[in-house]
Amino acid sequence: MAPKPKLAIIAGGGDLPRLLIAACRDEGRPFFVIALQGHADPATVTPDLPHIWVRLGAGGTILKTLKDEACPEIVMAGRVKRPSLLSLMPDAWTAKFLLTLGRRAVGDNGLLTAIGEVIEREGGRLVGPDQILPDLLAPEGQIGKRSPAASDWADIERGLTVARALGAVDVGQAVVVQQGVVLGVEAIEGTDALLRRCKELRRDGPGGVLVKTAKPGQERRLDLPTIGVRTVEQAAAAGLVGIAVEAGGALIVAGAAVGAAADKAELFVVGVARVPPLP
Repeated sequence: MAPKPKLAIIAGGGDLPRLLIAACRDEGRPFFVIALQGHADPATVTPDLPHIWVRLGAGGTILKTLKDEACPEIVMAGRVKRPSLLSLMPDAWTAKFLLTLGRRAVGDNGLLTAIGEVIEREGGRLVGPDQILPDLLAPEGQIGKRSPAASDWADIERGLTVARALGAVDVGQAVVVQQGVVLGVEAIEGTDALLRRCKELRRDGPGGVLVKTAKPGQERRLDLPTIGVRTVEQAAAAGLVGIAVEAGGALIVAGAAVGAAADKAELFVVGVARVPPLP
């Protein structure tokens, strides 16, 4: 079997970059980490790793590093909080790139798709984290011991419909629904902040579900919705009873640990195959 090509890991926050690094090491695959300052976890990017720390706004440096390190395959993984233009401090290359985007820069998917096009135009090949770690893709069915009640399924259906409508205009990937009422939708703040906000908005009575699904037309290699143990813990802290994700359209980091955390918190986690069509 031919050896796999060298992989560049453009690393944001969370556990996903660490899992990709471990996978490369386990199979003896050459890799190089481009760690994004202020986003990647320092504990992940240890001194023994082949790596460089780069500002998010230093697009020219990132492209030059990809060429210098001769990485034919590139994966982008981990949380990246979208900065304001002022805090981005773009280098000359990035400033020129942003000027060419126009309305594509409004939503995350449009922006990420444009970034992917640039990388591939420069000779790289984008791969999704699930192409390296296929077990990350959410399966259909429950993860852990608990399953949704009938009322929870109604909230899941409502959440999938709303999340898909939001995604169609490139706004967010997550929504929280309780008893048919939308408590909150994800925008630029991300899922963690959404859950903290919904803790204060939760109504009296049972229920409350976090629903995450890919956007219609999602650039799947760059930004699939992701949950992990931290998501379960924060959903529990918000008083929710479960989490539903799109089976085959979301990533579950450390699935066994997620199931164990869900059992401990007495939450359900379920992968749902059918996403309602847009009206």
